[in-house]
Amino acid sequence: MELRQLRYFVAVAEEMNITRAANRLHMTQPPLSRQIQQIEESVGLPLFERGVRPLRLTEAGRIFYAQAKRLIDGSEELVPLTRKLAQLKERIVIGFVPSAIYGALPGAIRAFREAAPHIELSLIEMFTVEQLGALKGGRIDVGFGRLRFDDVQLVREVLVEERMVAALPETHALAASDTVTLDALADETLIVYPSAPRPSYADQQVSAFRDHALEPRAVHEVRELQTALGLVAAQVGVTLVPQSVEGLRARGVVYKPLREGGVVSPIIMSRRQHDEGPTTALFCELARGVFVDA
Repeated sequence: MELRQLRYFVAVAEEMNITRAANRLHMTQPPLSRQIQQIEESVGLPLFERGVRPLRLTEAGRIFYAQAKRLIDGSEELVPLTRKLAQLKERIVIGFVPSAIYGALPGAIRAFREAAPHIELSLIEMFTVEQLGALKGGRIDVGFGRLRFDDVQLVREVLVEERMVAALPETHALAASDTVTLDALADETLIVYPSAPRPSYADQQVSAFRDHALEPRAVHEVRELQTALGLVAAQVGVTLVPQSVEGLRARGVVYKPLREGGVVSPIIMSRRQHDEGPTTALFCELARGVFVDA
């Protein structure tokens, strides 16, 4: 049975008069009567009481009317709902670890806004492990993190292997050196962040020493990068930060390259497997170009 026929039946049921219903539907009475007859034949039950004026629904007719009305009302909501959903698709949500904002990510965001000014872009600061659930749950569309992991539901690509540098108090004995070694830093208290959730960038900091058969004298965990740099300025210890953080000029802190090679922290772009619409594809393409050129 077609939706058109349901509209015919509802009009007759509400007008309780074939002539008025035909006028309402902008059609003549005979074809409307035939449509009502066909509906009753399809149902196999009389829907109107015969020989009664005005028309009256049978019990089957009242049940049929309620269901037909529900279907018609639902169909009328379908067009505006589809339009609303289409509008909602005109947005993209990006999750990012805090340290990513000091590198090429702002350039990628600017490039996207210039290329697609009509698309709303939202940014949510979240750790890499938080991005996993957010991507799978559809709360974000693209994530920028620093941890390597495998997940069959996600596509992950390394955009850059960012060198890690040492952040030292400006009064430190090594502050005047061109470079510093992990061996020398191992004698200090290593300030790592974030303390939770784990695994996190904090594990990369500690691994940088252990990969060279070294163990920091002590490890002090804090929640945020800014806190770590504040403690460095206070001469509590030293920390390892991505090179892009050098742009954050914290008072009382100097940044020194590491003499050891290969001490890096990646920036990894993640998105859902087999779920890349044109908006996400455009953003990822622009991000690749910006990170390569950075």
